[in-house]
Amino acid sequence: MMRIIVVCGAGASSTFVAHRIRRAATARGIEVQATATSESQLDAALRDADVLLVGAHLGDRLGLLRERAAAASVPIAILADDAATASDGGDALDAALEIAGAAS
Repeated sequence: MMRIIVVCGAGASSTFVAHRIRRAATARGIEVQATATSESQLDAALRDADVLLVGAHLGDRLGLLRERAAAASVPIAILADDAATASDGGDALDAALEIAGAAS
């Protein structure tokens, strides 16, 4: 089972994205655990993560987030600008699958 962490500034929009990822994965028959976290809780969440997805609005902090993910050996991808408002999580799920595949 792939463990996906979704991070945004405070954790609110990432909760919606994580939920949509779980729905998209279920529809495709893929087993994932997608959870949301805030930046302040990121290091603890990374301990059990396979992939980190970052909200596009955190692009200005991407370098620091990459460092934190690298320290935990977790690949990272930035989500599309519309990920938080997308009607489903298919694109976010695809981003996680792609980055997980690139890391293996």
